[in-house]
Amino acid sequence: MKNFPMFLRMDGRRVVICGSGAEAARKARLILKTEAEIVILGRDLDPELAGLAASGRAVQHEELRPDTFEGAVLAFVATGCEATDAALKAGARKAGAVVNVIDRPEMCDAFTPSIVDRDPVVVAIGTEGTAPVLGRAIRSEVEQMLSPRVGGFAALAGRLRDAVAERVPHHGRRAFWQWAFWGAPFQAHEAGRESAAADMLKAALETGELPESEGHISLVGAGPGARDLLTLRAVRRLQEADVIFYDRLVDPEVLELARRDADRIYVGKEVGQHAWPQQKIDRVIVAEALKGRRVVRLKSGDPSIFGRASEEIAAARAAGIEVEIVPGITAASAAAASIMVPLTERGETDSFAVTTGVCRPGDANPDRSLLARPGTSLAIYMGVEKAAEIQADLIAAGAPAACPVDIVSNASTARERHAAATLGTLAETIRREKLPSPAILFLRHPKSLAAADAQAIRAA
Repeated sequence: MKNFPMFLRMDGRRVVICGSGAEAARKARLILKTEAEIVILGRDLDPELAGLAASGRAVQHEELRPDTFEGAVLAFVATGCEATDAALKAGARKAGAVVNVIDRPEMCDAFTPSIVDRDPVVVAIGTEGTAPVLGRAIRSEVEQMLSPRVGGFAALAGRLRDAVAERVPHHGRRAFWQWAFWGAPFQAHEAGRESAAADMLKAALETGELPESEGHISLVGAGPGARDLLTLRAVRRLQEADVIFYDRLVDPEVLELARRDADRIYVGKEVGQHAWPQQKIDRVIVAEALKGRRVVRLKSGDPSIFGRASEEIAAARAAGIEVEIVPGITAASAAAASIMVPLTERGETDSFAVTTGVCRPGDANPDRSLLARPGTSLAIYMGVEKAAEIQADLIAAGAPAACPVDIVSNASTARERHAAATLGTLAETIRREKLPSPAILFLRHPKSLAAADAQAIRAA
């Protein structure tokens, strides 16, 4: 590490911005977030900089003056002329300022980080001037992960810090703040109930005791596999969870988003094996929530689509546990996006249906005759092993053998495989290509194909 990261107090301190163009204006925007005194050195200012000077928020020096750098702690140099930049850098350093020369890393004393601002929470990402584009990309990821309300809650906590130090014994303060930031107060604040959050904290300070934790279950969709397809809410629930129950289709990278100290329990069911039957999963997630823990039941795809969510919701409600569904991107959407085939197409497929190839033992198969209609796109989950049966049922129901079918295995992951077929060659293609589960069978019965078949029948 060549550079030491540090946060500087800026209230009442001078920052000099040398330059009059767009680059200087960008640096001015950063410094405006602080309480620093701003001096702009330059003529013919960019309209944004001119507005700052006109409003009195910044002072303009049209020419370098003996007092321009006087008392400055930081200087940005952005004239665009190498010789001028070097001269101004020398003058600023002589006055004791730390200097950043725009687009000239070899001349810099310091580099401007990419900043995530949730005042008073600030995250700075630096690459030591080597890859600012990467720094901005990392900032985008952090922006998505941090709640927009976290700064407001941190400010509230700061106002109560002295009261906590006064009323909560030293050995209990860590537990108090963990409850505040991971428990009901922050959740209330995040939901927009700022007064309720403040009341919870003040009530705990009044009694000197933390309220008993109430358990909670979140049925979270992990999406089709790729970590960056999770929703922001799903990431937040992973970071809040005390215990996570996950299945075999959840990518290990998704689990890396969870708190390091969260318990992670595998409850996956391999095909033909029942080490974790559904009733057992229902019992253990409820048991953990009854201990006052925040439970995440992490499911691949979307919990509401063949995810057995109804059974887990019923178990939670029967035990009086609060439960929620955090939707995820389902495999059908990811598969269609990966092969660039929309789920619906105007004029061709105006209905979209989702079905399964495998039902609960003892249940009848879905009535596939209802799914073979012209103008329908059909996503079939868990259909690889039943491909021959599905193929025969749909053709018998009137779907043309020429209907296009895409088989997408492990959609959105590094293991993804794709094969194109027709309904008439579906089972043969899966056997030949050895396409494994999990896979989506994506069948389309376009209106144009139905019309062509009808015309051929009339002609015959």
